[in-house]
Amino acid sequence: MKKINNDTWYIGDVAITGRAVLAPMAGVSDIAYRLLAKEHGAALVCTEMVSAMGIKYENEHTKDLLFMEAAEHPVSMQIFGSDPEAIGLAAKTVERAGADIVDINMGCPVKKIVSSGDGSALMKTPDLAVRVAESAVKAVTIPVTVKLRLGWDEAHKNVVDMAKRMESVGVAAIAVHGRTREQMYSGSADWSYIKAVKEAVSVPVLGNGDVVDPLSAKAMLEETGCDAVLVGRGAQGNPWIFNRINHYLATGEIIQEPSADEKLTMLLRHFHLLCHYKGESLAAREIRTHAGWYIKGLPEAAKWRNRINMVHTAESFETAIGEYRRDITKN
Repeated sequence: MKKINNDTWYIGDVAITGRAVLAPMAGVSDIAYRLLAKEHGAALVCTEMVSAMGIKYENEHTKDLLFMEAAEHPVSMQIFGSDPEAIGLAAKTVERAGADIVDINMGCPVKKIVSSGDGSALMKTPDLAVRVAESAVKAVTIPVTVKLRLGWDEAHKNVVDMAKRMESVGVAAIAVHGRTREQMYSGSADWSYIKAVKEAVSVPVLGNGDVVDPLSAKAMLEETGCDAVLVGRGAQGNPWIFNRINHYLATGEIIQEPSADEKLTMLLRHFHLLCHYKGESLAAREIRTHAGWYIKGLPEAAKWRNRINMVHTAESFETAIGEYRRDITKN
């Protein structure tokens, strides 16, 4: 079987070692999860998207999103917006915060985002999208990347042209999600457009969409020629996926899925990190979504998910996980 190396490649002058990258995901790729992903072999971690307008008006929550730890580097910090001036200011702020790369979101399909002309709405206004990217490139010395979708809908798949235009104004790498905005996250990702973008530009291309395990990661790399895969939903409750991809690419061997005990141990570690960075009360609320992903497929998952959703303190959360562990062991 052909091996794919995990050698170092570059986004601008930023060295990236490995082919599996944590995708930016709102409510998921916060500092706690980025640290876990990095520990488990993510070549690059990307932050939740940060509003350029939030940065401009010094929103307190936005400031929290700009925090990074040294252990995370290299870090790509994603911003979103459609006002070139605000994007330039945001890019400068991201650079000052210590990010290695600034990424511009032109792919988010959520109604709240696109209704303001941001995210994947920029696929409908390519001239504005180019001005947005160029503003960021001119504002900073760190590399600027963009994340695109295939287009707004099936009739308007303009990603190849968009990618060329992004490269022409100095964008250092392009990530492509293989779905249109209209598809949201449904249906299958069309990797052929990722391949077309890779063949059309000379900067690195990151492929995104339906990478859920080592086999699909290798398939995308081989079929599209992309430089790395962005792992999104496949990484939810699953930081092990990065090491598993790395190992498979290097050796052709599949590392076994984590055991129930390992999943519960990681869930606890994730919760403790959330407590450290966000406080016990917020951590108890935010861990609920993550817990559903970690325990999916385990015995009596629905019952214990409901139990976890009722906890409000670190002590009650730890008690619930301890009891679940004993319940699994007993059975």
